[in-house]
Amino acid sequence: MDLVWICIIAGLVAAGVAVFFVRYVLRQDQGSEKIKEISAAIREGGLAFIHREYRTLAIVVVIIAIVLAVIPSLGWRLSVAFVFGALCSMGAGYAGMNMALRSNGRTCAAAQKGLNQGLRVSFRGGAVMGLTVVSIGIIGLSILYFAWHGLPENEFLFIIPAYGTGASLVALFARVGGGIFTKGADAGSDLVGKVEAGIPEDDPRNAAVIADNVGDNVGDVCGMGADLLESYVETVIATMTLTTVGVVIAPWLTNLFPGLSTDAALQAAWWLPLLVMAGGIVASVIGCFLVRVGEKVDMSALLGALRRGTLGATILAAVFGFLVIYFLHASLSLFWAMLAGLVAGALMGESTNYFTSYAFKPTQEISEASTTGAGATIIRGFATGLMSTWPPIVLIAAAIAVAYYFGSFYGVALAAVGMLSTLGVTLATDAYGPIADNAGGITTQAGLPEEVREKTDALDSLGNTTAATGKGFAIGAAAMNSLGLILAFTMAVGIVTVSGGKLILPEALSLLSVPVIVGIFLGALMPPVFCAMTMKSVGVTTSAIIEEVRRQWREIKGLMEGTAKAEYGKCVDIATRISLRQMLLPSIMTIVAPVIVGVVLGKYALAGFLIGALATGFILAITLNNAGGAWDNAKKWIESGKFGGKGSDAHKASVVGDTVGDPMKDTAGPSLNIMLKLMSVISLMLAPVIMHFGGLI
Repeated sequence: MDLVWICIIAGLVAAGVAVFFVRYVLRQDQGSEKIKEISAAIREGGLAFIHREYRTLAIVVVIIAIVLAVIPSLGWRLSVAFVFGALCSMGAGYAGMNMALRSNGRTCAAAQKGLNQGLRVSFRGGAVMGLTVVSIGIIGLSILYFAWHGLPENEFLFIIPAYGTGASLVALFARVGGGIFTKGADAGSDLVGKVEAGIPEDDPRNAAVIADNVGDNVGDVCGMGADLLESYVETVIATMTLTTVGVVIAPWLTNLFPGLSTDAALQAAWWLPLLVMAGGIVASVIGCFLVRVGEKVDMSALLGALRRGTLGATILAAVFGFLVIYFLHASLSLFWAMLAGLVAGALMGESTNYFTSYAFKPTQEISEASTTGAGATIIRGFATGLMSTWPPIVLIAAAIAVAYYFGSFYGVALAAVGMLSTLGVTLATDAYGPIADNAGGITTQAGLPEEVREKTDALDSLGNTTAATGKGFAIGAAAMNSLGLILAFTMAVGIVTVSGGKLILPEALSLLSVPVIVGIFLGALMPPVFCAMTMKSVGVTTSAIIEEVRRQWREIKGLMEGTAKAEYGKCVDIATRISLRQMLLPSIMTIVAPVIVGVVLGKYALAGFLIGALATGFILAITLNNAGGAWDNAKKWIESGKFGGKGSDAHKASVVGDTVGDPMKDTAGPSLNIMLKLMSVISLMLAPVIMHFGGLI
């Protein structure tokens, strides 16, 4: 059987299980009429936003596709692959978000029956996102193989990066636009409601609560799904591209694939990442069914339930990866390279969990600092975010070193494949979080008993931790992925060659050369400027939301007394209009910057540019993600009754910390992942053009 059919079958298995989970969730009780009404309002707002965002994005995709098609060295096939990648990313994000919008009210109703039932409904709703992403990713790559694998290698080489570029572009818009929407609505709702008016979170008198709930879906489900789809496909693309451009055409190739001819070894090296992903899909499906918990509302039990699913999938993925390597007659050294990435990904999740969960000391110390005021909360939380950078960086460095030792540069790319092989279940644990968060909000707005809110709060707090863990995992995957793409770019433009498994570097690529130094400084500048733009955009949205809520309290008689209904749609519309307008500048900057550097300053400066952006972006993304996650859960720890509980001075200080952390962990930080990957894959896609420009320096 042709190996491509194994990949397609694995993708169809994931799609089939996703359909099973859809049917399971939709069969669940939707709850009372009040729950249905609130859930319908959230769904209406979410779909309205995504439809408007996709219309805007479609214009950008068409313009770029036309430009790519008319450039002689690129052509229409590359343009079609770009559009296909964009459509795959849009489809994955839309399907996952649509399911999340239908799961929130059902989770609320399920939590009335028991904690395990609430976890099962919300997790399976999130698993639809995870399994849809891996299904579309692997089937999409297989379709490209069917369509154009017969082309000469120098043509097919740049078609598959175009697919990744299309997916990256959609992911960037979804992450930035959705992130600005969700955190503008969230911060505005918290500041005007909990801090200014002193009313509870998700209180129906607050006109921004529906916009807040909508934002959880458009930013944390649709945005994250699009983000990790492009990570998923680009790890495979980077490995395939390295193979195609000749990084493994070296004397040591027969050592990695003993007993095979050079041509057979090249084919095996090309298929290996796809088959490892296929094995990871099966492992993820099994891991999804391992998630279950008892009825005791205990954070350690809930964490254990999700950890059982992710770690179970990790072990199975390692087993399946070993079998793939064995049946392809590859050296066992490639298994150790793949395992290095797989283990690093799992440990990075645990590291993020330690620094962001209120079950551990770092977050508890932030809660304690809140007893002395908001300033202390900010200082301690930011220090925690900075300190949390060392484990992921050490783990990534160790994984790169181990993978290089066992498999040279091909091994490094394969380590990234191993890290993302269990994405189906990893993304499920992440997408579960916004569903649980929505369920908690609906519980309050529907006036359900306190014991139900206690269960949804436990699920929500777990969701904060899993979301932070998922973002940490995505950051690590982005770093590994970008590294593979950068290496593929340097090979494609002829900067680097390989002889005997060793890099041959021209003198112009020396770290002391002017083009490289200039490129590094310009690249290092990109992440902080990008973060400044996105966080400022959240601030603009927040201010507009606050003014609208204040207006309604002034003008709608009886609203604060609970006898009148807020105009929730106004806040949704405001957040939609501003976020779609604000997302354009940082997105366009990300697309244009590497092109300008490559054309004006040349390929050596562009190589330095990508490396500089990766170094600062990786550290900045970890800091923002973990500081924001820790502030969020420090607030949850106080709300559980510690340090005075809800309404105390410590709680008010923690709300300020959470508000500061929201745009850091849900807008700027996650968007950095996509920025790094998009700039790298654009450079690789445009290599046939950039290689002809000598540059001004």
